Amino acid sequence: MENESNQLHVSFLPVPAQGHMIPMMDIAKAFATRGAKITVITSPAFAAIFSKQIERANQLGLEFHVGMPEGWENTDAVGYSQNLPKFSEALSLLREPVLHILEKHKPDCLVTDFLFSWAADVAARLKIPRLAFGGTSIIAVCAGEVIARHRPHKGVSCDSETFLLPHLPGDIKLTRNQLPPHSRQEVQTDFSKLAREAFASEAKSFGSIFNSFYELEKDYADFYRNVLGRKAWHIGPVSLCNSDTADKVQRGKEASVSRHECLRWLDSKKPNSIVYVCFGSIVRFSSQQLVEIAKGLEASQQDFLWIVKGDKSQEQDWLPEGFEERMHGKGLIVRGWAPQLLILDHESIGGFVTHCGWNSTLESISAGVPMVTWPMFSDQFYNEKLVVQVLGIGASVGSTLYAMFGEGADLVSRDDIDKAVRRVMAGEEAEVMRRRAKLIREMARKAVAEGGSSDSDLTSLIEELKQHKAARESK
Repeated sequence: MENESNQLHVSFLPVPAQGHMIPMMDIAKAFATRGAKITVITSPAFAAIFSKQIERANQLGLEFHVGMPEGWENTDAVGYSQNLPKFSEALSLLREPVLHILEKHKPDCLVTDFLFSWAADVAARLKIPRLAFGGTSIIAVCAGEVIARHRPHKGVSCDSETFLLPHLPGDIKLTRNQLPPHSRQEVQTDFSKLAREAFASEAKSFGSIFNSFYELEKDYADFYRNVLGRKAWHIGPVSLCNSDTADKVQRGKEASVSRHECLRWLDSKKPNSIVYVCFGSIVRFSSQQLVEIAKGLEASQQDFLWIVKGDKSQEQDWLPEGFEERMHGKGLIVRGWAPQLLILDHESIGGFVTHCGWNSTLESISAGVPMVTWPMFSDQFYNEKLVVQVLGIGASVGSTLYAMFGEGADLVSRDDIDKAVRRVMAGEEAEVMRRRAKLIREMARKAVAEGGSSDSDLTSLIEELKQHKAARESK
């Protein structure tokens, strides 16, 4: 352990949303294992929801400063899909409280969610590096930049006509329907303003951290560095730092099912026999779509583990009559939060029906599990292209419309769900996907092992930050 005067001190500022907080906590733990002193700036709501995870992190030497104003709640609680202006305002109002905390703690580096557009200016004022973390794939950032620069979607005659993303490797094609409304219609929205300011701030930062690994997105990592001219370190998959069962269980909210109950059910199944169905923490489906999912899973004749939002009392409007009785022994429905890492790592899981959020996508890749892809918004359509087209480890349900948080999404039929699940779970095509997924899983593990690409990138980053610290202190 380095003496205190030489020890690197890094402050982390995550956005209090499940999909943003969880990987940043893993990154903080990765820095801590390299001897850095860590301070995580958080809110009362986050501290309460993640109390068990914080307790585990404290054992690694992470310190938590509950300094965000009261009422800065986790997005699951406030549902910022209906309150995006308030969410954006809250982000900006945090500047002064966070600056006060940083002036008190005097860190050598600030790692923030990229949505904090003021973070680069605050770090410059304190004469410390700011690292941005967006929680997305590299392909998504590259694709978004290509669309903003070249506007290829302007050359098609209708919203459903495909267009090629020029200069981007992989022959990636999209439709205007799969773009966010502000890109499709070229109008400013609260979200587009927030994103534009965030990307401008990222360009002024010391660099970006990606929860990915070079071998997974080699062409896009090279494009990011050589064509976009930006600096980045690929240090993932950071979820692999959770090596024991307790760490895998205590990520995010408290699970709605005990690990013993979950593992007991999974242990009763054959290897690669279960399709796991989960759409992240903020996607909301209509009752009609939930019916189609239930009917599609039943028609596929595959065993399944399905994570459903809400409690059983809310299911009277959509759960098909007699469904749970018919599926007894074949399907397990978990209402609420589930230990996803623990589930994906189990040998019985043969496929994953996912919204293609990057955390879920990378966790599936790290577990060697092929995917049924069902993107809806954000970076998810780009992630689907990586999984299905570039890596060849997934099958699409045919989602065609960008729908923020799943609201107003096109209805995906039970037949399309059935077909996609069968493609990933049964037959020769499924076996090919499974073999490819297992190979990529080994690549992921090698990347974070000693001497691997992600391990080396983290070493390089920490060394650069130490040099910056020494240069600043010598002045």
